[in-house]
Amino acid sequence: MFAVEILRIYFIMPFPGSQHNNTIQLAYWLNRYTIWLRIAGLLLIAWPVIYIMQHARFWKKGVLAAGLLFYVVVFYFFNFRFQADKMFYQPRHKNFAAAATNTIPAGKLVIGVSLNGQAKAYPIQLIGYHHQVRDTIGNTPVMVTYCTVCRTGRVYSPAVNGRPETFRLVGMDHFNAMFEDAGTKSWWQQATGTAVAGPLQGTALPEIPSRQLTLEAWLKTYPASLIMQPDTLFTKQYNELKDFDRGTIKSSLEKRDSGSWQFKSWVIGISHNNINKAYDWNALVKQTIIQDSIAGLPVALVLENDSATFHVWNRTVNNQTLHFENTGHLLKDRNTQSTWNRNGECIDGVLKGQQLLPVQSYQEFWHSWRTFHPTTLQYK
Repeated sequence: MFAVEILRIYFIMPFPGSQHNNTIQLAYWLNRYTIWLRIAGLLLIAWPVIYIMQHARFWKKGVLAAGLLFYVVVFYFFNFRFQADKMFYQPRHKNFAAAATNTIPAGKLVIGVSLNGQAKAYPIQLIGYHHQVRDTIGNTPVMVTYCTVCRTGRVYSPAVNGRPETFRLVGMDHFNAMFEDAGTKSWWQQATGTAVAGPLQGTALPEIPSRQLTLEAWLKTYPASLIMQPDTLFTKQYNELKDFDRGTIKSSLEKRDSGSWQFKSWVIGISHNNINKAYDWNALVKQTIIQDSIAGLPVALVLENDSATFHVWNRTVNNQTLHFENTGHLLKDRNTQSTWNRNGECIDGVLKGQQLLPVQSYQEFWHSWRTFHPTTLQYK
């Protein structure tokens, strides 16, 4: 009985040693059959408990009572304190503001989404606590998710088998947040949007394009964007993540390792045509622009002057692959000598008015990217 209560939570929460092994199927089985396992345990101990209480010596009754009381304490903590959805709650009041009335500092990182003519920005400091925020953008339902332990921001369509679904935070799998849908009780990995246990195992949620950048950079592109505001009921929880953006937070699970290719180092991950590749954040900071190709896709990784906002662009324009060089705050392509700003727009030269197409990319911890993309290549 103790094992059922403890292990079903231990395997899906960040306890020492719990996130390094492939125990998700065992954890799912324990959670699925918890009630029946409890009933079986109670039936097994019912007669011995009754017998001891009626016939045993006083000290044996005391030991038994203490054991039962300890079980009650364990039951309470592992059902009402240690479960993920009892520690991280959804916002009670979802408030959005235009730039003129916004209270979020311009330098804070956001996950930005633009759909059907409407743009919204979700500060990582806020959604990092909530783990998921359900919303509608351009009349399209979205599920904006973030896992601070993996530093993964993803936006999904909250539809399962074509029907709207609700999700709850159920725990973690290899340090990544995991959600359970209300309909089938399947468990979904936040970093990939894939069901890893349950009836829908192997199914993936449709991903919606998103970007991570500073609010200031987002508003330059989408000045009419709405910005999610803090829910005052969670001020304390938000404050605990105030240093997360820069990686200087005290928590060892969320703090950045400033070295390269370490467990908690930052990388930029890109997937194209089933090929995955990771780029060292330190290398991008040093070079400010990295040019490469992934499975035939020419890409340019560009860092803005704030050292926080990054872009990944497709370098193909008019069927030619452009090669860029730095010219201070701007870029120049060697092909036509046209001038480009760091937002991917050509502002002068033969290609003036052209816009580089964005490539979906993510900034996250190296341990996360290599775990969920085990065949990843490394740019060195």
